Amino acid sequence: MKFRMQSVNAHGLHSPFMYRLATECFYDKTKFSEYKLLKNYYKQLAQDQRQIRVNDLGAGSKIFHSENRKIADISKVSGSSLKEMKFLFRLSRYFQPKSVLELGTSLGKSAFSLALGNPNASIITVEGSKSVCNIAKEYFEKNHIKNIELINADFDDFINGLTSRKFDFIYLDGNHRLKPTLDYFEKLLPFMHNDTVVILDDIYWSDEMKTAWNRLKKHPQVRQSIDTFHYGFLFFRKEQYPEDFIVNL
Repeated sequence: MKFRMQSVNAHGLHSPFMYRLATECFYDKTKFSEYKLLKNYYKQLAQDQRQIRVNDLGAGSKIFHSENRKIADISKVSGSSLKEMKFLFRLSRYFQPKSVLELGTSLGKSAFSLALGNPNASIITVEGSKSVCNIAKEYFEKNHIKNIELINADFDDFINGLTSRKFDFIYLDGNHRLKPTLDYFEKLLPFMHNDTVVILDDIYWSDEMKTAWNRLKKHPQVRQSIDTFHYGFLFFRKEQYPEDFIVNL
């Protein structure tokens, strides 16, 4: 209720950059042909009754109480919904990032969406659970996606191994705990630039995530933020006036 009372739509955004993002991406009603591919990927997972053993390396699940889970059940309660897949597709299509990093592949729905949005992007997605990683790899191959590099690794180990590359788009969708989220952000700062877009998933998932979000949007390197309730956007554009936005999707 508090979020809805504070939020605005595109007409409440006085920043030209934010207004274009909202009107040309957030609220774009175009029926893109790629939506059929997203729906097909989503349905494939929803119908997969195989069972795998999942090793949660982050905050864990609020739903599952066993490591043995059906793929269809994982797809139902974790990762992106079909609506969110379409949203991530539009974001990738709008920003056209050349270099993308995702922490938290899960079953690959978000990475698949980002890859479709910009087939020319180079996408790295990192998943800690080996069994989940194998399923995502299977579905990427099944759906003929060539621009995703899938890495099975602990997030800290992966970030510590990074060298001199820069990312245009970073999607943090794993762990969901306060300290690791803040640590990942700090460690990834050297690999960002003025136009990098950072997105945090599930910013109201827990008190820890709410605290992480509130701290990150006040970070001295962050110039603008957008709170959409589910997603939190962080921008570093020095040419823009510092401001925080709350947008109702």
